[in-house]
Amino acid sequence: MKVSREQAALNRERVVEVAAKLFREKGFDGIGVADLMKGAGLTHGGFYGQFGSKEDLLVEACGKALEGSLAGWSRLAVGTPREQLGKIVGSYLSPAHRANPGKGCSMTTLAADAPRVGPAVRQTLTQGARAQIGMLTELHGKLDPDAAPDEQRRRAIAAYAGMVGAMMLARAVEDEALSDEILETVKAALGAG
Repeated sequence: MKVSREQAALNRERVVEVAAKLFREKGFDGIGVADLMKGAGLTHGGFYGQFGSKEDLLVEACGKALEGSLAGWSRLAVGTPREQLGKIVGSYLSPAHRANPGKGCSMTTLAADAPRVGPAVRQTLTQGARAQIGMLTELHGKLDPDAAPDEQRRRAIAAYAGMVGAMMLARAVEDEALSDEILETVKAALGAG
């Protein structure tokens, strides 16, 4: 039975959304095409009609997830610059984000896999990192307009690296008290605690 173009587009979007969640939860190698398609409620056979490879899907899924993260940051960016930064950092370094990698930032879940996949995935992660660093740079510019632009960017990169690294560590340790301590310490160091 032939699927309409509209339905094919909806199916593709559903696969990308499910893949964005499952790749963040299980990693690139932790989930196969059959399980990705099953998660989207579709048959395995339709995958290659929609995507050239699993890596092509990873590129789209990473892009979708990173766009969602940036949109979430934009929704949090209300109030004074200090409040905006506090909301973004607080949300990122929260127990809820730690507990839900499938709904969280792709950097914290897929960055370690990036060197083992193709350049298109790394390019997508790079674009996402640039966008998030750009938003943090703008905030640091508002927080300290007298600082040189390169200093504002350095502060933003340090904040971003601290956020990503803290979340990765908080998820890696088995001691919940230590995990919480990592999140709270980095939050405070970034002026959001």
